[in-house]
Amino acid sequence: MIFRMCCLVLPTLLILAGLETAASQDTAEKETTRDTKTFRWPEGKRGALSLSFDDARPSQVDNGVPLFNRYGVRATFFVSPGRLSERLDAWKRAIADGHEIGNHSMAHPCTGNFAWSRDKALEDYTLERMEAELSQANSAIRELLGVTPTSFAYPCGQKFVGRGVGVRSYVPLVAQMFKTGRGWLGEGPNDPAFCDPAQLLAMPSDDLDFAQIKPQIDQAMQNGLWLVLAGHDIAESGDRQVTRLKMLEELCQYVNDPARGIWVDTIGSIGSYVLGERAK
Repeated sequence: MIFRMCCLVLPTLLILAGLETAASQDTAEKETTRDTKTFRWPEGKRGALSLSFDDARPSQVDNGVPLFNRYGVRATFFVSPGRLSERLDAWKRAIADGHEIGNHSMAHPCTGNFAWSRDKALEDYTLERMEAELSQANSAIRELLGVTPTSFAYPCGQKFVGRGVGVRSYVPLVAQMFKTGRGWLGEGPNDPAFCDPAQLLAMPSDDLDFAQIKPQIDQAMQNGLWLVLAGHDIAESGDRQVTRLKMLEELCQYVNDPARGIWVDTIGSIGSYVLGERAK
């Protein structure tokens, strides 16, 4: 008799537990959706898009800035000071046109698994060394361009220094020194109601046609999200790490249609808005 009762009770308990778990997941999904949908973008805007480019490559000011200026689009350029002298006057004009200059470190350190980064390997860095380098880069940018960056992009998208049990994240350091920190090779857009501004996701714009990027923009706007794109060179074509001018022209034409409700602006401007809204 006891055995029969256990056989009847156990399946019932399992069913109830399953229902409770499903209900909890459903509630969590609804809460996440509600949080995102109640975030208030500026009037008439459904979501946001930021274009960003790394390394202060000359093609960015030679080709990209003139295109963006024609469409009234402002972009963020993450620079390492060493390359600024190649087009110093052009970078100053870009700032005057409303584009943002961000910090991309002084030496662009990455994992020493890349042979070109072996003498500046993150595995050999400490938090103190990284802090000194970021401060030095800020000072150099301020001296060269007259602006102090409030946005940062992690070189190679890597956020740790040291090795093994001594590994440390430098995300907290970036959070202390900058309003935003942008990653690399992210898998989606940012939820403005939830994202960590110190480690924003960024999706690549290099080596893609507009037909490949348009669905990302549309999905982000449909869900009220902030899509950050990240690229390198800007040119008609190229073998690697090139954001194509044709793609950018099509993108600018697409996002400039007011009916689509896309807010296109720098990472600094949108990041400041997001932080301000969340503080209310």
